[in-house]
Amino acid sequence: MGFKLRKSFRIGPLVLHVTQRGLSSWGLKVGRWSWNAKTRKHTFDTPGPGYWQSK
Repeated sequence: MGFKLRKSFRIGPLVLHVTQRGLSSWGLKVGRWSWNAKTRKHTFDTPGPGYWQSK
């Protein structure tokens, strides 16, 4: 079982996800809406524990 390190950095609405190998993905987060450049999915946080995600 391996150990993986992942860290997220926020610079305003820009979110960078960095692993041991370097930049793994990036996205935008504005309020309850977010977009991931790697998967190209939109996510909207709904009230409570759920969320909506595009396919």
